[in-house]
Amino acid sequence: MITRMELVILVGLPGSGKTSFFQSRFASTHAHVSKDLMHRGARQLALIEEALRSGRSVVVDNTSPRVADRAPLVAAGRRHGARIVGYLLDTARAECLQRNRRREGRARVPDVAVHVAAARMQPPTLDEGFDELYRVRAAGGGFEVTPQP
Repeated sequence: MITRMELVILVGLPGSGKTSFFQSRFASTHAHVSKDLMHRGARQLALIEEALRSGRSVVVDNTSPRVADRAPLVAAGRRHGARIVGYLLDTARAECLQRNRRREGRARVPDVAVHVAAARMQPPTLDEGFDELYRVRAAGGGFEVTPQP
């Protein structure tokens, strides 16, 4: 069976669980593109294009709060014939702030980054070009994923 390549876009506040969700669900099957992992000068879109060009599915693990942030990602996926799947990590701001405060080093962001992302948040819609959308909630040490109409 041939599986169609995917571009997965994770949407959520800092500390919402995006990277943990990636690790639990996609680490063995998808390339991981995250601004948190990039070195100076590396470009997110170039890494996405490279993975898709090679036929590899990819997960974009960033806050991606606005339609404008997601549009170039969706366009890249379309150029390469990938199925575009979005996951909105539905984690309360207060919980994101608590999780972030438990992080160490570069993984921890200033509280203002959580507040700014929350203020900018535009939940993804199918009208943006997604083929599928899901809402993700942390539940019982795992994740509860529900399709969005």
